[in-house]
Amino acid sequence: MRYHGSCHCGRVAFDVEGELEQAIDCNCSHCSRKGYLLWFVPRERLELATQEADMATYTFNKHAIQHRFCPRCGCAPLALGTAPDGQPMAAINVRCLEDLDLATVKRVPVDGRSF
Repeated sequence: MRYHGSCHCGRVAFDVEGELEQAIDCNCSHCSRKGYLLWFVPRERLELATQEADMATYTFNKHAIQHRFCPRCGCAPLALGTAPDGQPMAAINVRCLEDLDLATVKRVPVDGRSF
């Protein structure tokens, strides 16, 4: 299935392809404060409609994940990083996907505070 997502103002926009069966509900200080529900997909399944240079980036802890957000509205719809096997990955904040019923998405708790 193909999903369209964006930040609040629409400046950061993207499409992502895949079967959204579950989302990570991480309890780390960053994810829990922002309420992220993350769906990890191979990077090639993410098609950005916005140039990466037009997004702001935030990293923390091990600086392994580049959390991308809109410099205008502050919404953070996605992150980019590398999977443990070395493959490029994208973490999609499913709360930023259009026409998605969050009640249908299985939430998988992850203890990110211990990473």
